[in-house]
Amino acid sequence: MLHSFAAVSPFLVLTIILAYFGLLYAVSLITSRGAGNSAFFLGERKSPWYVVAFGMIGASLSGVTFISVPGMVGANQFSYLQMVLGYLPGYAVIAFVLMPLYYRLQLTSIYGYLGQRFGRNSYLTGAWFFLLSRSVGSAARLYLVAMVLQFLLFDAWGIPFVATVVLTIALIWLYTHRGGMRTIIWTDTLQTLFMLLAVGLTVAMLGEQLGWSPGETLAQVQQHELSRVFFFDDPKPGTYFWKQFLGGMFIAIAMTGLDQDMMQKNLSCRNIREAQKNMVSFSLVLVLVNLVFLTLGALLFLYVDQHDLPLPAQADQLYPMLATNGSLPVIVGLLFILGLIAAAYSSADSALTALTTSVCVDVLRIEERPEESRELLRKQVHLIMSAWMVVLILLFKVLNDDSVIKTVFTVAGYTYGPLLGLFAFGMLTRFAVRDRWVPVVAVLSPILTYLLDRFSDVLFNGYHFGFELLLVNGAITFLGLLALAKRR
Repeated sequence: MLHSFAAVSPFLVLTIILAYFGLLYAVSLITSRGAGNSAFFLGERKSPWYVVAFGMIGASLSGVTFISVPGMVGANQFSYLQMVLGYLPGYAVIAFVLMPLYYRLQLTSIYGYLGQRFGRNSYLTGAWFFLLSRSVGSAARLYLVAMVLQFLLFDAWGIPFVATVVLTIALIWLYTHRGGMRTIIWTDTLQTLFMLLAVGLTVAMLGEQLGWSPGETLAQVQQHELSRVFFFDDPKPGTYFWKQFLGGMFIAIAMTGLDQDMMQKNLSCRNIREAQKNMVSFSLVLVLVNLVFLTLGALLFLYVDQHDLPLPAQADQLYPMLATNGSLPVIVGLLFILGLIAAAYSSADSALTALTTSVCVDVLRIEERPEESRELLRKQVHLIMSAWMVVLILLFKVLNDDSVIKTVFTVAGYTYGPLLGLFAFGMLTRFAVRDRWVPVVAVLSPILTYLLDRFSDVLFNGYHFGFELLLVNGAITFLGLLALAKRR
């Protein structure tokens, strides 16, 4: 029998948001005392590794994972876990190959390596591709959250979507503009805790609503066809194991190890050993957390099936719909709002800080400017990047027509590929390159990758690229750099 519960009211949503950001702002006031550029960029390299590791979970997952991963279960079962397992060797490469390099060179921006290895054009190419990649990815994630808040809260009051987006970014700016990374290390830890509590309690309550004990809940999910993880039978679909596993490995390397946002947290640790402890522990816990999200997705579909409820038009809408429309107890809706905000802002706040860092260090060469003007410049850039995020989110609303998580990873396959090729060429060969032509290679590579993907049916006898498109893109960049190579 389906119970009818009260839907989550806009007043409750607003109360949660105000209380939550009040807590974050209080943390920022404490952590930003006496913070200058060194604290903003790298937390003065004093961050405890276990705090960084825990906070990185929330930053890695984001609001996209919170909504889209449960929704993917209906079409792709637990196949997403194949990609998550691929993260493990990818994170090992980051911990034991990339991070020792970054620490040895004492980098603030990881793209400084490209400048030392190849030249200024390569350096700026890496930085600009990061700025593009992280801007688009963060805009997609925040767009999803802003849409949910618009539906749950602001539509009822006649507030336009533009105002929702401006408020969303303004709140991030408010608690990050002074302390930067020193503040984010602690706010992300708090936000990860809220997110994990929200999803864990939701899983328990869904099992209870289905009439199962905790043990029965896990058994029911495990026995159901939705929980199928491994797909080895047909290499053509995107769910094929080696596509997902290898795609996950290189996505981890590119979107974490070659990403200023994620590496900035690691570089804030006291030394390389603590940073490696952070990366290893974080990678293991991340697998378990993603499994919990997939379990949540299976339970949502089982709930819909048991109560003969209609499925939403888009899979992304399933969790928000059930959590907030009165199908489940109000506490589930409140946990959903809390978890969504925590997941979204734990990735967005560090992204905004990393974008500011890259523009200041890589593009504007802030360290070469007079010392008395550096802090003002950083604050101006931080404000400009906040405004840029507002523009991108509004643009994303106009253009997006697909599952957000698929869109984020598709964009990543095109924009992180040149970074993967650049770093791989620098670390695996001893060649120098004709530096002025590197931007051309980096731009042509995604274009060629897109054409291969667009005509893969014809060129490869019905084969469809999945997340391994990132590897193809990186390989094309690598070959392009080889064509520009010259002896050192």
